[in-house]
Amino acid sequence: MTEVIWLITSPRLPAGLLTAAAWDVLRSDRPVFAGREDDRLRVLRDAGVVVTVLPVEEAPDRLLTEGGVWLAGPDGDQELAHRLSRDLANEPSTRYELLYGSWDPPGARLLDVVAVIDHLRSPGGCPWDAAQTHESLAPYLLEEAYETVDAIASGDTDHLREELGDLLIQPLLHARFAAEDDPGFDIDDVAGDVVEKLIRRHPHVFGDERVDDVAQLGELWEATKRAEKPERRYATDGVATGQSALSLAAKYLSRVERAGVEVPVERVVPADADRTIGHELLRLVAKAHADGVDPELALRRVALDYAAEVRRVQDGEREDG
Repeated sequence: MTEVIWLITSPRLPAGLLTAAAWDVLRSDRPVFAGREDDRLRVLRDAGVVVTVLPVEEAPDRLLTEGGVWLAGPDGDQELAHRLSRDLANEPSTRYELLYGSWDPPGARLLDVVAVIDHLRSPGGCPWDAAQTHESLAPYLLEEAYETVDAIASGDTDHLREELGDLLIQPLLHARFAAEDDPGFDIDDVAGDVVEKLIRRHPHVFGDERVDDVAQLGELWEATKRAEKPERRYATDGVATGQSALSLAAKYLSRVERAGVEVPVERVVPADADRTIGHELLRLVAKAHADGVDPELALRRVALDYAAEVRRVQDGEREDG
């Protein structure tokens, strides 16, 4: 009986990183074929595996006649697979087996995004991408974040998936810019730092610390951050002041509460009319914080409701007119 083994491997992993079953098949006495030259073939040949590059149009007849292993390309050679499966229907004496020699771990497609961004930024890529800087792209980072918030509010999972992709591009681009600096850093440095931070800030998960409730977890989190940032003397240090005023006020109140500092908002005395209005807004933010409400999102939702009402009124006026 003729045997055809369709070997699929991940293009995102090192070429020689294969399962034991895949290596056993490749090192057997079966002929091994591939449709194109690539790094995998070099690694296999260095390991003593004889690989024949075969034009795709010749592959079905050769495989059905001789059998062997077909080393599928990055896309799995779907068209050839469909054609071969049709031919196999007329060849009952031929056995077909699908074998995965390696597969993508979770997050592997992120490597594709990094590769595409590198191509866009490199010579021969996109002139617009090549001209961008940290400063020129900063507004897009905020815009994509707001659009992602809109997508979450919409409840549309397809919309959210798209916007998360657009948002993901931003830090990858900034890391690519930084890789061109001297000294600089790249996306692997960013990923390495965040992995270390996540592990460091979760000693109850990755270490020996024990927590019995969420309150104790919050205390542990704050203690870990204080150890990381000893230069921060005040509860309000380290808060990004570029965010919206409502979010800024809410963040200050949250930090102060977690630090155990008693500073009522009434201690801020308005010095002019503008600050009087601001003081009233600060009171509302404090009330929202006490009620567990995000004031930024609350105002955003009401503003969107107001915009919808304006549209309904204007549509009614048009109908009346």
